[in-house]
Amino acid sequence: MAVVGPDGLVLRANDALVALCGTGQEQLHRRDAATLVDLDTDRRTWQAYREVLGGRRSRLRCTRRLKHADGRTLWAEVTVAPVHRSRNVLLSVTDISDRRELQARLRHLQMHDPVTRLPNRALFFERLTSTLEHHASYDDETTGRVGICYLDLDGFNAVNDTLGHRVGDQLLAAVATRLTECADNDAHARGGGHLVARLGGDEFAVLVEDSTGTRQLTDLAGALLDTVQRPFDLAGQRLSVSASIGVVERTADGTTVNGLMQAADTTLYWAKADGKARWTLFDPERNAHRMTRQALSSHLRPALERGEFALDYQPLVGMADGTVHGVEALVRWHHPRFGTLAPNRFIGIAEEDGSIVQLGQWVLRTACRQARRWQLDHPGEPPIFVSVNVAVRQVWDSDLVADVAEILDETGLAPGLLQLELTESAVMGSAGRPLQALQALSEMGVRIAIDDFGTGYSNLAYLSRLPVSVLKLDGSFVRGFQEEAHPNPADEVIVQTMVDLAHRLGLTVTAECVETAGQAARLRRIGCDTGQGWLYSRAVAPERIAELIRVGAKVA
Repeated sequence: MAVVGPDGLVLRANDALVALCGTGQEQLHRRDAATLVDLDTDRRTWQAYREVLGGRRSRLRCTRRLKHADGRTLWAEVTVAPVHRSRNVLLSVTDISDRRELQARLRHLQMHDPVTRLPNRALFFERLTSTLEHHASYDDETTGRVGICYLDLDGFNAVNDTLGHRVGDQLLAAVATRLTECADNDAHARGGGHLVARLGGDEFAVLVEDSTGTRQLTDLAGALLDTVQRPFDLAGQRLSVSASIGVVERTADGTTVNGLMQAADTTLYWAKADGKARWTLFDPERNAHRMTRQALSSHLRPALERGEFALDYQPLVGMADGTVHGVEALVRWHHPRFGTLAPNRFIGIAEEDGSIVQLGQWVLRTACRQARRWQLDHPGEPPIFVSVNVAVRQVWDSDLVADVAEILDETGLAPGLLQLELTESAVMGSAGRPLQALQALSEMGVRIAIDDFGTGYSNLAYLSRLPVSVLKLDGSFVRGFQEEAHPNPADEVIVQTMVDLAHRLGLTVTAECVETAGQAARLRRIGCDTGQGWLYSRAVAPERIAELIRVGAKVA
């Protein structure tokens, strides 16, 4: 301790302070106290100290790093407080070096992974936050950009499951060493290596705090992949692993920690989905598509309740006479934000989240009701059938047979005027419940069609066993007929063979994607029964179909 006068000079000091400073008693007398304990190096502390000296503040407490006379440094807690009934103040200096060292060791343990010795998730996010804050006001000394390589080991769980967690931990430590060496050797690095951290499990991240651009990050990602893919010799075992890496690089200004990590996580998922053992760069357009997909997924069920879906109908035309025999119901989503969406934008989402069952029931009921309405409105014309697409999940997750029976009874539509379309991949190899459902529907009188025939398993043996009545040839075969001046004989042979096979099995054939009169003529010559495509009509509103029925028009 020391008593300091109102002028800031030491009046007297005890032996403990003399020993702490490593000087003599006479050297402390009349010494400037602020200089002695480093209170004048920052403005706020100096101002507070002057207020205590002037009697305008009751106390000052701060921590200072001091230099001993023998050259070593120490940490001290400094307190300055007025002396009762005096203009002097009492300076108290406590050596807290041991406490600081203990705190530093505890912080290191808290902020580092015990297996790999790398910085852990907490330290990584602390450093990332600091980096973004620093770059928020960057100058010419920095690039103002930041990047992350977010890495996940492929097949690491297999190592743990087969060789045990001890070997798994050894592998993680070896990977960490290689990643650190690779990051330290980055030729593009400004001011040293990059922070490598283990975020948990088999996930690692490399933070490039002063990125020079996308090229630096992709080069680094390639080097990280190469170093991980070299075999590891551990515990007498030669192990090989690979990694998937999500790469994000952008301007730090306007970037948040959550936004950056969400982009890195999304890009890592893309690398996994694209086949693993690769790096993938963040793509804003791909991400926008993903965000749109998520938005559609969350809004799909409420959209049904709000009546945002509608059906258009595309004519199925007899190749021989050009008249409309039936229509295919095609669902449209009139989304308030994204406009009118075709089925390929949301049917896959509906199949994934299970809402296809509810949507499919609505489509089936609406299409049957409309087909019955056409029949009642035009009693003098032959009734047309309606074809409705059915997802295989509708068979598994609901009682499709009961649903169809209930809807036909409710709408009054004859079973023979309903055709259900299932894709070839869904039908071929059907067993158990799907096959039983198809047989029950066929026995009810409903027609079953295989959509996109020729692109799936093409297990022809099943055609004689399944209750199928119609084959719809995939449009890829019909598009092969477009070169009318120089037709490919092989295309015609393939289609001719499929048509002959279908007819021998008692099936009718519909050709999809018919766009030109030349295509129609060749398909008619081959023997296709019905055609569907823009040559005849696009999918149109039910009112337009009603006009075609009313006039008995030929559309081709």
